[in-house]
Amino acid sequence: MGLLFTGCVLMMSYMSKSGGSFSTLDAATKLLSSMEHAINNMIEEIKKPVSPDLVGSARKAELSSIKQTVVDARELLQERQKIEEMIASLSEKGEISSNVSDFSGGFAEQFAK
Repeated sequence: MGLLFTGCVLMMSYMSKSGGSFSTLDAATKLLSSMEHAINNMIEEIKKPVSPDLVGSARKAELSSIKQTVVDARELLQERQKIEEMIASLSEKGEISSNVSDFSGGFAEQFAK
């Protein structure tokens, strides 16, 4: 993983021993771990070969499903990177950086600033 992740795990361990109330850092770290499992599952799905018995529309549907899994995995990786940045901000400053913006809307929302 990385030095940052290791530091976050140690901090999370300390926090859980010292009282145990909800922590954004703790939740973000758990989310990172869960996302890692999801991404690995998607990669394993993508690796599976397409059956040579599939032809026509069935084969096209299978290939389309694989393509969608690739897109979903890429989006999940991008979100994971944002959470890693958020964890770094929480670890360094004790708060989430205010310049991190999430514009998941359309074209206008992406260029709102």
